[in-house]
Amino acid sequence: MPAPAAPTGVSIPASYAASNRKPVQPAMSRRYGEQGTVVLRVLVKADGNAGAVELRNSSGFPMLDEAAREAVQGWRFIPATRDGKPVPEWYLVPVTFTLRN
Repeated sequence: MPAPAAPTGVSIPASYAASNRKPVQPAMSRRYGEQGTVVLRVLVKADGNAGAVELRNSSGFPMLDEAAREAVQGWRFIPATRDGKPVPEWYLVPVTFTLRN
């Protein structure tokens, strides 16, 4: 009888669905001229929902950080897989806010 195969690790990393709505920059933040990139660390659950959402790198502006966190908390993700089965995995999500004329 052959030995069972050893786990291969995560074969496909998590990603987020392209159909997720982009975070909305708060009006007060736009008025103050705030822009920057927030990097969030998201636990993508096996069902594709966001679990914990942690601030990895701040934009330097609390309103932008919170707007990004609130939006990403509601996103749908494509979970990572290991041996063909969905598994939870931490995933970094950059969110950039820019001012446009």
